[in-house]
Amino acid sequence: MQLAAAMSRLGTETAFEVLARATKLAAEGKDIVNLGIGQPDFPTPPHIVEAAVKALRDGHHGYTPALGIKPLREAVAADIRKLRGVEIDPDLVAIVPGGKVTMFFAIVMFGEPGAEIMYPDPGFPIYRSAIEWTGAKPVPIVLHERTGFSFSAEEVLRQITPRTRLIVVNSPANPTGGVVPKAELDKFVAGLERHPQVAVLSDEIYARLCYDGEAHASLTAYPAIRDRLILLDGWSKTYAMTGWRLGYGVWPRALIGQVDKLAVNCHSCVNAATQWAGIAALQGPQDSVGVMAKAFDERRGYIHRRLNALPGISCVLPKGAFYAFPNISKTGQTARAMQNRLLEEAGVATVAGTSFGAAGEGFIRFSYANSLPNIEKAMDRMAKLLGDNRA
Repeated sequence: MQLAAAMSRLGTETAFEVLARATKLAAEGKDIVNLGIGQPDFPTPPHIVEAAVKALRDGHHGYTPALGIKPLREAVAADIRKLRGVEIDPDLVAIVPGGKVTMFFAIVMFGEPGAEIMYPDPGFPIYRSAIEWTGAKPVPIVLHERTGFSFSAEEVLRQITPRTRLIVVNSPANPTGGVVPKAELDKFVAGLERHPQVAVLSDEIYARLCYDGEAHASLTAYPAIRDRLILLDGWSKTYAMTGWRLGYGVWPRALIGQVDKLAVNCHSCVNAATQWAGIAALQGPQDSVGVMAKAFDERRGYIHRRLNALPGISCVLPKGAFYAFPNISKTGQTARAMQNRLLEEAGVATVAGTSFGAAGEGFIRFSYANSLPNIEKAMDRMAKLLGDNRA
């Protein structure tokens, strides 16, 4: 069989590869602590589950409109108004099976040979994978440890060329936990006035997970770019609904028709019962969101302290999401070597920083979306491993 050449340009998400290896080792009897996968260790709240069950019992078994059922699109618009203080037309909301779909649709719309798309590095690996698949040139926005893995608006704007079609922004960020402050977004948006041809994809899937009392700064708050801004958000991280595959995008009016066509060609529509569960999540009790955020914050402080106490390791305090991204360069090991040793010798699953781009060399991603006892066990094992290295 002869596959299309574009298939050779398609990457993957290493966290799932690590999960598969960790699962295999666990099946062989090895005790594995998984700090590799970015998945809340909490169950989906019961009222959300019951809403899906009720929807099935009520007969919601068929196709829905490609962009999602009207009550859910309206619920998303109301939620954005409540949390971000921005009025959104529900007709511009597209319900999709997971956050990646908004990402992929946006990149496919703008990516082609000769085009350039900018993306964060270190950053979620599917950004670059999808850009390369379209034939566009991926242009990394290098994120620096010294700035807490925020970005410099001036550096970003300097990289724009006449071929730039799309800029991907992710805050709070995977894999670094970095957050872009409002002052930097102000400079970024002001600079975009000189580049009216450039669209922006704002990945805000971790918007409800900001710490230290800081409010999340959303690009939806800037009317100047509303007609070229794509918002990516969803239910996976906020409501522990990763396996439900439910996300949404808010699109410029000029693009929503294109999204409709892509959805029809790609997945037809999102699972009907899941959409009713999404309404229950947004409109029902929000206690679980606060409980999870408080637990993640406690784990954040603990893993940050423990990592900085290890020989050869330093770690900036993550300001959002549920990832720590320590610098391991002083251990003398590469990111991939450290990832493999931690898994195979210490039974701790992590993800090498290079899985998130070239700028991730010298770093390892830890997900603290796991219990405090498991994180403590992982840190103890890592301390033993690094102690053995010094001996």
